[in-house]
Order: sequence, then C-alpha cells, then structure tokens
Amino acid sequence: MTIPRLAAIAACAMFAACAQQPTQPPASAAPPATSQAKPPAKVVVARPERRQPPLPGQELTEAVLFKMMLAEVAAQRGQPHVAVPAYLELARETRDPRVAQRATEIAWNARFIAAAIEAAGIWLQADPESPQARQVIATLLVNQAQLADALPHLEKWVAAAKPNVGPAFLQISALLARHEDKKAVSELMQALAKPYSEVPEARLAVAQAAWNADESELSLTEARAALGLRPDWEIAALFQAQVLQRRSNSEALAYLADYLKQYPRSKDVRLNYARLLVNEKNYNEARKQFEVLLADFPNNADVTMAVALLAMQANDYDAAEAQFRRALEMNYKDPDAVRLYLGQVNEERKRYDEALKWYQTIGPGEQYISAQARYAGVLAKQGRLGDARKHLQQVSAENNQQRVQLTQAEAQLLREAAAYQDAFDLLGRALEKLPDFPDLLYDHAMAAEKVNRFDVLESNLRKLIQIRPDHAHAYNALGYTMADRNERLSEARELIATALKLAPEDPFIMDSMGWVLYRQGRNKEGLSYLQRAYALRPDPEIAAHLGEVLWAEGQREQAQKIWSEVLKEHPKNELLQNTVKRFIQASNPAAR
Repeated sequence: MTIPRLAAIAACAMFAACAQQPTQPPASAAPPATSQAKPPAKVVVARPERRQPPLPGQELTEAVLFKMMLAEVAAQRGQPHVAVPAYLELARETRDPRVAQRATEIAWNARFIAAAIEAAGIWLQADPESPQARQVIATLLVNQAQLADALPHLEKWVAAAKPNVGPAFLQISALLARHEDKKAVSELMQALAKPYSEVPEARLAVAQAAWNADESELSLTEARAALGLRPDWEIAALFQAQVLQRRSNSEALAYLADYLKQYPRSKDVRLNYARLLVNEKNYNEARKQFEVLLADFPNNADVTMAVALLAMQANDYDAAEAQFRRALEMNYKDPDAVRLYLGQVNEERKRYDEALKWYQTIGPGEQYISAQARYAGVLAKQGRLGDARKHLQQVSAENNQQRVQLTQAEAQLLREAAAYQDAFDLLGRALEKLPDFPDLLYDHAMAAEKVNRFDVLESNLRKLIQIRPDHAHAYNALGYTMADRNERLSEARELIATALKLAPEDPFIMDSMGWVLYRQGRNKEGLSYLQRAYALRPDPEIAAHLGEVLWAEGQREQAQKIWSEVLKEHPKNELLQNTVKRFIQASNPAAR
C-alpha cells in the first residue's frame, strides 16, 4: 500500500486546522497563569498569502498522523503543555511550513514565546519567500526586546514590500511604538530607514521614534523631511504640529495656520487647528474655523459632530446644540452619543428637565449606562440625592462591568455631596463581591485617601499594579500620594517615572513628576514638568502646583496670574483655593 506524502495532508480533517488562515498573533489575549512571559504588543502582519508554499517530500506515517491528532486535540481542549511541544516536534520533524505555522500559532496563543520563536524560525526556513513568516518572527523578536536579532528580518520585511515600502514602515513603526527602550528603537529605526531617505513614511517613522525617545530636534527634522517629500500629507503635518506644541502652543498654531493657507481643504489639520485654538481660549478665531469646516464639508456628519464637540468645549452651547441636532438629522453613525451630548449641553445650561428628557431617549446599548449615570447626576443637582441613588440601584445591569460602572456613578454622587465615608463603604462592599476588579480597586483607593486610610489606598494600588502592570494611573496615584504626604519621596519618584514611561503625554502624570521633584527640592526640574502639564491641560490642581513652584522660585506675579485665571473657571476647587490662601494671605496679612 502506498503511504501518502505530507503534501496530501490537507485532505484529512486533522490537517484542516493547519491550513487555516495564516497566523496572526492576538493582540489582547491574556497569558495563562502558568506563563511567565509578559503579553506582547499588538502585531501588524500582512494579509493572508495567496500563494502555495513549497512543501517537503515528507511521508504521512502513522506516527506523524498520531502526533498531529494528539497535538490538535490537546490544543482544542486547552492543554497547551501538551499541544505546544507536540506541534513543535512535528515542525522539526516534517519541516512543513503549514505545520510550523500552526505550531507558531498555538505557541503564541499559549504565550510559550521561546517555542513560538523556534516554530516561526522553522516556518521561515521551510518557506523563505513568505513575507508573513518574516513579519511574525520579527514581531516575536521585537516583543522579546531582541532588537538586534529582529533588525535583519525587519530589513527583509521592508525590502520584500516593494513597491509598498511606505505602508511597511508605518506597520513597523506601530509595532515598535510600545517597546520600552525608546532610545534603542530610535537607533534601530534610523538604521532601517537609512536606505529609504526618499520615502516619506520612512522619514516619518524615524520622526515618531525620535519623538518617543525625547529627541525633539531629530523628530522635527525628520517630520519636515517627510513633508518635503509629500507636502500635502496631513498625517505628517499633524505630527509636526505635535512636536512644535511641545515647545509652545504659539509655534504649533502659527505652523498650522501657514499650512492651511497652502492646503485649505485639509480637513483634519483644520479640525486640529480649531481644537488648539479652543485650548488657547481663542474662541473667536476657533468659531471662524468652525464656519470654514461646515462650509467646506456641509454634508459630512463627522465634521458636524467634531464642530459640535469643539463648540461645547468652548462653552458655546447654542452653537453646540445646533450642530448636535444637525448631526442627528444627518443620521450620524452613533445617534445615542449625540443624544448624550445634547443632554450634557442642557445640563451645562442648567436646563435640567430638558437634559433628563434627552437622557431618557437613550436605550440599551453602548451609551445606556453613561446616560443613566448622567440622569442620576441631574437628579442630585436638583437636590434629590436619594432619588438619584435609587435610580442607579434600579438600573438593570447586563454584566459585572456595568454593575461596577453603576457603583462608580453612585460613589461619585456621594463624593460630590462630601459623603466620603459613605462612598468608601459603598465601594468597599462592591469590592468584596469583585475583589480583583481593576476599576473598583482604583476607585476604592481614591476614596480611601478622602477618609485618611492610606493603608487601604496603598494595598489596593499595589494589588492593582500586580493585576495590571500597565496601569499607568495606579503607579501615578500611589507615587503622587506619597509625594503629597512628603513621604518616601525616592520611591514616589520611581513610581511616577514608571507611570510616565507608560503614558508619556499624560498631563496629570507630568504634574505628579513636577510635584515630587519640587518636594525633593529640585524646583527647576519640577517646574519644567509642571509647565508642560499646564500647557496640555490647564486643570485647577495642576495650576495650584505650578503656582506654588513659581512662587517658591520668586515668580510671584506669574503664579498669581495663573491662579487668578483658573479660579475664574473653577472657583470652588478646594486645592486651588487652599493654595492661594496659604501663599497670598501669608504674604499679605491685610488680606486675611
């Protein structure tokens, strides 16, 4: 009897799994408890290949078939400790690219990273012309911080992408963006892009890597080079504005205004220009940009919605309501989101009955829980806290996530009513039922601070960090609390530095870093972080910290100017009020 060769294996049901869609390692699957490897970043791979890979002349023996059945059944039953070694052994034995591909997929899903790298190597050796195999092994090496080993594969990835070299650079840039060693990534990207100096995407990829590595001048130079190669490229223009904004908002505004003179139909650039004008409180000029956008794109519901949101941010509630209503008439893709904003606009105008009507129009779906929370918030503003809590308690939740959101909303109502102990107790009871729920751990920790339970705050946040090591705000909250209490400042700074690595553009984390540096007596360093944070987000608490450090540095007029500006918009902020009293009244006894 003739034994069939492995090339015919696709005819058998067990090999069907091996011939499935090419491997695309999942971006969000959590590793099993037995795995020690950290979850890799999102992977960008090519579309499934429409080509027949070279197949070996391997015979399908009974032993091979048995191993394959064993491996596949184990994989289907969720037994990776059996499936991964069995498939890896098959890949070594058969050198069949389809088997190696399947072995890579199963090892990746189980987070057996070393096995996945070996299987991907076999896959590439068996089919050296496969761009997908090349991309997968490069991705695995990058995720394991093996950048030097990944570079040759990345080079071949780009070389094989002709004539689509540009998109390949954008894919690789996305892959490298989450890598922790930003300096090494910048150096790698510069080496990778060197032969492609005439490709705008390559120059932009270098600019983005340099930006992440805090190499601002290189980032700006490369962004300008990308625009020189493709002057009407809005993505590059927006990135250049982002780089300039780190230096000053005025530079970014001037650049965007000049760009729009040359390319007036650049929708995204004009939207961002208008957004920055709103942030700078230049509302008159922002309104002009709204008018241009609406005139240029009268039938674009996305533009109408964006203008409505910007008008709302600028406190131009008449214009915001008009544009939200237009978005509804234009059948905007998420009508419940529009209704939610219409409720908020009326809430801001203290038209509480009208706001309640809009929130009531929102049915089950993505916006439903938010609408119920806002509805309860309006009741509380009307002095009906008991009714507000009762409303939230009667809302039907479909899952634990919604139950937690409703609990958070009720706790927020209690905090706003200064019922801090009640909020702490409410969140504590919810945490007893869901002890590992990240949102509850965080909110209970924040409530603990209000009732002086630093022990609970610290234990919750440390548990949260253990569960979610990428939770930037857990590190930040713990570090900031230590800094604010003027305790364990070195540890506080380390925690905040970790948070800043995870979220480098978060103004609140920048504020925490500035504050801990100030507490350590490093005023000038702290001032730099606080000024950047305030430029991004003129929040009252950031203003309080910035003003205090300016005051300590002898810049009292500037401190008072910032405090005065922010107090106009946030007159009831407790921290800002207390800070102003401490310094101004202390320096002027007659003002007491």
